[in-house]
Amino acid sequence: MKHLFSLFTLFVMSLSAIAGDKVTMNDVMYGGYWPQTYAAIKPMADGVHFARMSDDRSLILKGSFKNGAIVDTLFNAATARGFEQKYIDGYQFSPDEQLILLQTRTKSIYRNSFTAEHYIYSRKNNKVEPLSQNGAQQVPKFSPDGTMIAFVRDNNLFLVKLMFNNAESQITTDGEFRKIINGIPDWVNEEEFMNNCSYDFSADSKMIAYIKYDESEVMMYDMPMYIPTGAPNTEYDDFCAPYSFKYPVAGAANSKLSVHSYDIKSRVTRQLNVNIPEEGYIPRIKFTKNPDVLAVLTLNRHQSVMEILAVNPRSGSSKTILREESDTYLNEQVYAGIEFYDKHFVLQSERSGYNQLYLYTIDGILVRPITKGEFEVKHFYGWDSNKNEFYYSSNEGSPLREYIYKVNAKGKKTKLTTKEGTNSAVFSAGMKYFINTHSSINSPHTVTTNDNNGKVIKTLIDNANLKERLKKFDMPTKEFFTFKTTDGVELNGWMVKPADFDEGKQYPVVMFQYSGPYSQQVHDSWYMGNYGNAMFESYMAGEGFIMVCVDGRGTGGRGTEFGKCTYLNIGQYEPGDQVEAAKYLGSLPYVDKNNIGIWGWSFGGYNTLMSMSQDEAVFKAGVAVAAPTDWRFYDTIYTERYMRTPKENKEGYDAGSAIVNVNKLSGNLLLIHGTADDNVHLRNMIRYTHALTQANKKFEMAIYPDSNHSIYYGRNTRYHLFEKIAEFFKANLK
Repeated sequence: MKHLFSLFTLFVMSLSAIAGDKVTMNDVMYGGYWPQTYAAIKPMADGVHFARMSDDRSLILKGSFKNGAIVDTLFNAATARGFEQKYIDGYQFSPDEQLILLQTRTKSIYRNSFTAEHYIYSRKNNKVEPLSQNGAQQVPKFSPDGTMIAFVRDNNLFLVKLMFNNAESQITTDGEFRKIINGIPDWVNEEEFMNNCSYDFSADSKMIAYIKYDESEVMMYDMPMYIPTGAPNTEYDDFCAPYSFKYPVAGAANSKLSVHSYDIKSRVTRQLNVNIPEEGYIPRIKFTKNPDVLAVLTLNRHQSVMEILAVNPRSGSSKTILREESDTYLNEQVYAGIEFYDKHFVLQSERSGYNQLYLYTIDGILVRPITKGEFEVKHFYGWDSNKNEFYYSSNEGSPLREYIYKVNAKGKKTKLTTKEGTNSAVFSAGMKYFINTHSSINSPHTVTTNDNNGKVIKTLIDNANLKERLKKFDMPTKEFFTFKTTDGVELNGWMVKPADFDEGKQYPVVMFQYSGPYSQQVHDSWYMGNYGNAMFESYMAGEGFIMVCVDGRGTGGRGTEFGKCTYLNIGQYEPGDQVEAAKYLGSLPYVDKNNIGIWGWSFGGYNTLMSMSQDEAVFKAGVAVAAPTDWRFYDTIYTERYMRTPKENKEGYDAGSAIVNVNKLSGNLLLIHGTADDNVHLRNMIRYTHALTQANKKFEMAIYPDSNHSIYYGRNTRYHLFEKIAEFFKANLK
């Protein structure tokens, strides 16, 4: 018996030695299990080289597209004369690439905006000098001839002339916080049009055009800051420091817009004759290759009609060269993805039901569709006009995957990447080479340099070290699945199962989702779930949960019929599809249908609340982080794009309000919000908790001081937040 016991003990010990470690929360937050990639890749003008930052951001390296080799160091923070920083945050080249503008001491403002102290580095003499000594700058930009740099400071445009000892002059003088903004967008235009710069140089470097935002009549939002900054002699050491900014809620007044030009030589400023639709928008302005033609893109307030205006920056005259319409709304690609060439431009449009590419003459005459089919073009990379070949990525074959293609004038298509998963590219000038970054649900990033026929020249990064480090864990299995709802709609999802998954057992399930219009969480990429490689989901799987994500109706990757079915009815289809997903999961033999939870962030938090407020109570617990609770509280551009105004669509706003539907809420609920959320304001949670109280609904809540929408403020905040989410589900689903 002793002998048998000893053998059994040795057997158990050997199994323990083979079994891997469980992923801990510390591994999720601080383990550094992120894939290596190339940072800030920029193709260089010669068409055969690229620049990138070193991993520690102290170097700018020059690499070869032909063989991937590093052939030169373009900048070294340790040896550059006059540079006192250890690293840089970003960089940009002058047109001749002899000067490099270095970004340092970056301070975030909102999601896309920031100030930074910029330095001009001369490659010739290895010397650094400040762009300006009068304060930090925003959105600096070289003129096309490389002799000037423009930037914005304190809502005004400035110009530095490099050939005149970096002489600094002020272009606008009326900029004022919370009133007038020149050359950069206001909060809502920045946030919803994915843009932080609203000025441009003409091709001959003689003019600057810019948008002026008059936000004087936009409603104010006050946001107290609770944590002392440590700055000396502040009057708010013992009180909350107020922060106020302009934020237009749905149906309210937006900034008044105008477009202006500035003649650099004569210093004359003109207001241009731009026919902006009443209460409309200007999501982009951009000079074409013709210095006498400024392209001004306008949208009506419903965002269903876009016009491209060709504007003369001197006379101010304008004409419409293209009008793009939708019976619902136009997605961002139509204005964010437009590219101008010498005599043509390439437009992205969903007019066929799927986002495709179209070639136009510079006068707005359609030459031909470039792509067509029942798939979505995801990115347009460029046009080799000599060979008349267009390069792009699309999800042809599966909405879960993305590949790189080229197509010629006759429609002959070549698939340049074949590895299943998600591929993205940085092409060389001239489109002869590209750097491809590939990953999939089970494979971290591989970075290769390729020729324009797709041939892999060299593997630059394979993340073998990350793969080896992950071997120490008992990693869960990750897989995709599809199912049909009771009304016949097929939905895609992924599932993370415990490493020791046993089909004979029943597991509690936690569903994570975002569900917002045209978003996509279910795609074949290493960046799935939370913290890359689903590390948070891996932790939860190790704690005995099955983790699931399902993209319901209204999400992206599947064309307009699927994506725009929620128009005017946000909150009607999305929660119903999560309920359907929960019911499907509950039908599986290894799922405990009585212990299913749901959670999400932002729109995902909103949809958590709505999913828990349906007629069928299938969710035992839910966590809503930074959730909008009534669309009347959210901003004009985003909300009205999908819902129009509250006055036009009262029924839709009521039906889609978590507050209005609070009496239907079932299950245990945890609400989480940051007090300095400039995007989804804290009042969303406060108003919702009041409604919960009046409806006698039990709930828990967590508030993170001075954290914005991402809830990062403080070194330990994210750890605390995700641990709280995990502990909540452990307490309520087991």
